Amino acid sequence: MTKIILVSAVALIDTEGRVLLAQRPEGKSLAGLWEFPGGKVEQGESPEAALIRELHEELGIDTWASCLAPLTFASHSYPDFHLLMPLFACRRWNGIPQGREGQRLAWVRARDLKDYPMPPADIPLIPILRDWL
Repeated sequence: MTKIILVSAVALIDTEGRVLLAQRPEGKSLAGLWEFPGGKVEQGESPEAALIRELHEELGIDTWASCLAPLTFASHSYPDFHLLMPLFACRRWNGIPQGREGQRLAWVRARDLKDYPMPPADIPLIPILRDWL
């Protein structure tokens, strides 16, 4: 039986309509690829709570569940597990995103997302964001 891993991700959208991407740092799986910020949903945690925690830990910003709008999701089989990843949209937060774990950040226009190498699970999200923004 395949293990299912639940990861929550967010498309942070700035006032210019750009989306924030984070580059996976060296030493992590899929290092060098660009992804939407987020992380694993812990036992007993909602996807929204996981995002609020991860955004604070990884980027030093604070947001609220009321500012996280469900947008779409990814469902992708990797060799060792199956990833289920809800993607939320967020336009409101406090603070300036900074890579607190050594990751590079980039604000990217939706039409340019395809130019950034991403993990396989993230790629199907690009046209949805492009059409939505």
